[in-house]
Amino acid sequence: MSTGEGVGLRSTRGPILLALMLSIFLIAIDSTILSTAVPTITRELGGFDQFAWLFSVYMLAQAASVPVYGKLADTFGRKPIMIVGICLFLVGSMLCALSASMLWLIVFRAVQGIGAGAIMPTSLTIAGDIYTVRERATAQGYIATVWAVASVAGPTLGGVFAQFASWRWIFWVNIPIGLFALWLLWRTYHESFERHRRRIDYAGSVLLTGALVLLVLGVLEGGSAWAWLSWPSAAVFGSGILVLVAFVVVERRAEDPVLPFRLLRRPIVITTSLASLVIGVVMIGLVSFVPSFLESSAGAVPIVSGLAVATLTIGWPITGALAGRFYLRIGFRATAVIGASVSVVGAALVAVFSLTPSVPLTAVGCFVVGLGLGLVANPTLIAAQSSVEQHERGVVSGANALMRSVGSAVGVAALGAVANAIIVSKGGESPTAVQQGATAVFVGVGVATALLVLACARIPPVPIVDEPRRS
Repeated sequence: MSTGEGVGLRSTRGPILLALMLSIFLIAIDSTILSTAVPTITRELGGFDQFAWLFSVYMLAQAASVPVYGKLADTFGRKPIMIVGICLFLVGSMLCALSASMLWLIVFRAVQGIGAGAIMPTSLTIAGDIYTVRERATAQGYIATVWAVASVAGPTLGGVFAQFASWRWIFWVNIPIGLFALWLLWRTYHESFERHRRRIDYAGSVLLTGALVLLVLGVLEGGSAWAWLSWPSAAVFGSGILVLVAFVVVERRAEDPVLPFRLLRRPIVITTSLASLVIGVVMIGLVSFVPSFLESSAGAVPIVSGLAVATLTIGWPITGALAGRFYLRIGFRATAVIGASVSVVGAALVAVFSLTPSVPLTAVGCFVVGLGLGLVANPTLIAAQSSVEQHERGVVSGANALMRSVGSAVGVAALGAVANAIIVSKGGESPTAVQQGATAVFVGVGVATALLVLACARIPPVPIVDEPRRS
């Protein structure tokens, strides 16, 4: 198809960009819209002791499926994988809305997660295909606004549905959005993708998925469902490591491996993936602990504490929309280092402000962190995409998304263990104990942002070359 000029929604490629934005919106709003309705869901379905699995199983399914989808997108094309992902997410949403028990709701959340594993990396890969490096600077600004809208709309819609309608509408609302995105993609996205006859790496895909499931499960449930130093923990982690070793052996012999090690050994892929991992730690550290900290220590109501942490995802798209101007002038590495440095300042503010709990001050710190991350996330991804050929872009985008999911899983486990240890040592969940535990978490987030600066500083120079657009 003709690509036309311009990047906006009214350009020739505007319907494709809108479809990507709607698809990403489904993922962006998912966790925030659900979190505010958890009390209502548990009152109706029961299973309060299992509600954490509503989030864990989704994250687990998404993380495990991302790298496989990345390879499939490079093998069969972006469009079919994107359509499969959206369809799975919508089927999972319908089944969640019809769930009659907490167990089935958890199972169907896994179906949603498997669909989400295709949507996020494939959307970013399509954007990398249809826009040049310079055009991506503007396109990423459009995509970044999705996260800002979702951060505010999610908690609001979740609360409205739970209080005035039914929590099931949290899932039903996905259907019209997803169907419209599907229609736009089907009608307007005619990709020019050179498909190659390849031997599908079934063994590698199964082993990688199994290893990720076991390892992420061990991280998510360690210290919660079982003690870290226990037989279940040793069995899960031990099995995960063994399966991972088997995966490495199989991949070295595979004709067309699902994760080509030659790509993953490139310095640009290593450093940008490390940056993505740390971003996952920073995000989960603030999103998971700021609300409980403010509710316990500052007496904030849930919606206020939720809006305080939402400033993180409001600051992100502001600089995300401007990041392109930065990297076009000073390069990817310099832009990412500046952003990481800003996030250090924001994390320091959150940690310092936690000593005198205040909703506005904490919101300011989260906002500054978001400003910094907006200058890191998009430039590092685009730098990695620009360093490989089109038929390898899906793997690189998938690796980036996978590392952020792994960072979130590791971060919530490690930071949660620190907070719990301090709270227990202070005699339980008193406001003082929660405050001290949260302060330790925020200090940990600060350390993570410092590591983010180091990772960004190691990104190799990537020339900005306007490769031909593909659609």
